[in-house]
Amino acid sequence: MTDQWVSFSRRGTAELVHLKGEIDLANANDIGRAIVARTTGADAVLIDLTAVSFLDSAGVRLLDFIVGDLDDRRKPVRLIVGERGAARMTLQLCSFRSDLLATDLDRAAAELDR
Repeated sequence: MTDQWVSFSRRGTAELVHLKGEIDLANANDIGRAIVARTTGADAVLIDLTAVSFLDSAGVRLLDFIVGDLDDRRKPVRLIVGERGAARMTLQLCSFRSDLLATDLDRAAAELDR
């Protein structure tokens, strides 16, 4: 069911989460369960939000929960938000942690490899 919004791959040692479309109250819980199930054993996590066309407060809470869980487990995480777009704008308006935001996947992966 979540295949239309989330897919997974690997980037080096990191689990790469690709999100797309609208992330909102209607699908955030399902997406969150899929991400947690897939990233529980990951050494690091990259979340690509560049194909997200809409992100509401439920999506922001979802990302905050995932980041908090990964921080608690001392697993590095980066959110790829591009130079502009819905996800970047929403996260910046919500004062989301700017140290986690990256403009492109290569840069984010390199930061995790340090």
